[in-house]
Amino acid sequence: MKRRSFLTAPLALFAPLAAAEDVYPQVERGHALRFPRDHGSHPDFRVEWWYLTGWIGDGAGNEYGMQVTFFRNRPRVAEGNPSAFAPRQLLFAHAALANPRERRLRHDQRAARAGFGLAEASEETTRVAIDDWSLSLADEVYRAKISARDFKLDLAFAAKEPPLPNGDAGYSRKGPLAQQASYYYSRPQLSVAGTIVIDGKDSAVTGRAWLDHEWSSEYLAPEAAGWDWAGLNLADGGALMAFRMRNRTGGTVWAGGTLRGGDGRLRMFSPADIGFVPRRTWRSPRTGVEYPVAMTLSAGGTTYALDPLFDDQELDASASTGTIYWEGAVRASTVGGEAGRGYLELTGYGMPLRL
Repeated sequence: MKRRSFLTAPLALFAPLAAAEDVYPQVERGHALRFPRDHGSHPDFRVEWWYLTGWIGDGAGNEYGMQVTFFRNRPRVAEGNPSAFAPRQLLFAHAALANPRERRLRHDQRAARAGFGLAEASEETTRVAIDDWSLSLADEVYRAKISARDFKLDLAFAAKEPPLPNGDAGYSRKGPLAQQASYYYSRPQLSVAGTIVIDGKDSAVTGRAWLDHEWSSEYLAPEAAGWDWAGLNLADGGALMAFRMRNRTGGTVWAGGTLRGGDGRLRMFSPADIGFVPRRTWRSPRTGVEYPVAMTLSAGGTTYALDPLFDDQELDASASTGTIYWEGAVRASTVGGEAGRGYLELTGYGMPLRL
């Protein structure tokens, strides 16, 4: 997914291009994640992404949602070709800034083959870049620098807690078959500080963010059309990740989630523990796609109402990864009031994803 999380890389461009005898490495239960190595790229696997989402605000009380995502793809095309131009690794990136005063999403995208000093994905730690877009990790602080068409981001994301493994110690099942899985961990509750530029005006911002890092070779069940995913930084200091894989009629193919409570205790959720129920939909005036932008999320007996910062947070990435999806900042509420903030991702609503 996403991711996405496992959630945003299931792209038509990412469909297998290799001959049937070519085999990508598979995700295996029991494989231990190793850091700092697993912060870096895993180029043998077919797809991978580093996914940052968060809420930020300036000194004037203005709030924004932000997203920065880097994708890596191994197409297995012409790998035996000695030419430096052979596309052994492809890199894509999306960035978005959600401004409720404009009621629209500013977004941009990049795509390049790795190499030539123009694009890279390091295997040593998180260090991915396409031209002047970059995401890097040093001393437990991520740094994102994005120069988009109509906005800029220069943000630092400080991690105060160790990585949060999702699923079974990082083996995250995504379907009814064991091989339909990814390696997946999160870095919730990241402290954000830096600057944004909108229409030439610099603003210092602070906030809270979430990072997902995920890699896989095969994980989307053939009956799955897309997914719903949420990553929430909870008000008590905890963190909740939840997802469901949907079929073409809106039913659930698979689901799961992870909760790290404010006391540090971990809880892993089975498919029966997770529920996503649409409360309100919004139809895009550009694509005509209808998204359930307000959701009721049930996770292990706790129910959250997810409401968007504003409705129009559709991201059209057809120029790079070939997808159109909804990726939006949301508030999470319970009967006691606001319980947290995070992001909701909705994919496969316009047409089924191909992965």
